[in-house]
Amino acid sequence: MTAIAIDGPAGAGKSTIARRAARQIGYIYVDTGALYRAVGLYMLKQGVDTSDSQAVTPLLKQVHVTLAFQNGEQKVILCGEDVSCDIRTAEVSMAASNVSAIPAVRDFLFSLQKDIAKTNDVIMDGRDIGTVVLPDAQVKIFLTASPEERARRRYEQMIKKGEQADYSEVLSDLKTRDYNDSHRAVAPLVPAANAIIVDTTGNTLEQSVEQLTSIIKKNLQYNK
Repeated sequence: MTAIAIDGPAGAGKSTIARRAARQIGYIYVDTGALYRAVGLYMLKQGVDTSDSQAVTPLLKQVHVTLAFQNGEQKVILCGEDVSCDIRTAEVSMAASNVSAIPAVRDFLFSLQKDIAKTNDVIMDGRDIGTVVLPDAQVKIFLTASPEERARRRYEQMIKKGEQADYSEVLSDLKTRDYNDSHRAVAPLVPAANAIIVDTTGNTLEQSVEQLTSIIKKNLQYNK
């Protein structure tokens, strides 16, 4: 099986870009951040402080989260319910950042991510795929863009969905998550030593997809 690891900060467009690239090269796309979002959503529903490891850890045994693939598209199933849309709110995004800093949560989801890559050709994205989850991935990419660009993209997505949004708040939340993700004690957000840095600042979505797909194909050919 072949694995492509894509890491990067919040709002870098990993999910959208990687999903389209996976479709073009015929791989399964795995958004590992969705798993952390599902755990975060579960904890929010239980009224738990998502940054409190002592409160979160005992509840993990109640969490049943899986990924289902329908026509190449990923669906997130939490305790038997499709929560693919529910996990995309700003509140759940911050909850995901909080629970991802808890070692027990990372251990809980680690084996699921590894098992998917063992049985499928995958493009897997997240925060620590190239460094921790798939250290032997054939191609590792660190996808990023300026904080202002990432905030603008997220703001426009929210407005398009009819959600209320304030650009300055989106930018502030994003910078907070950047700091939390890069300074957590377990599996901090850093590029893998041999990762290819891809900065999409100023790109259209189509340009970013083309850039990523080209890099993947080139490096898969090189690694044969």
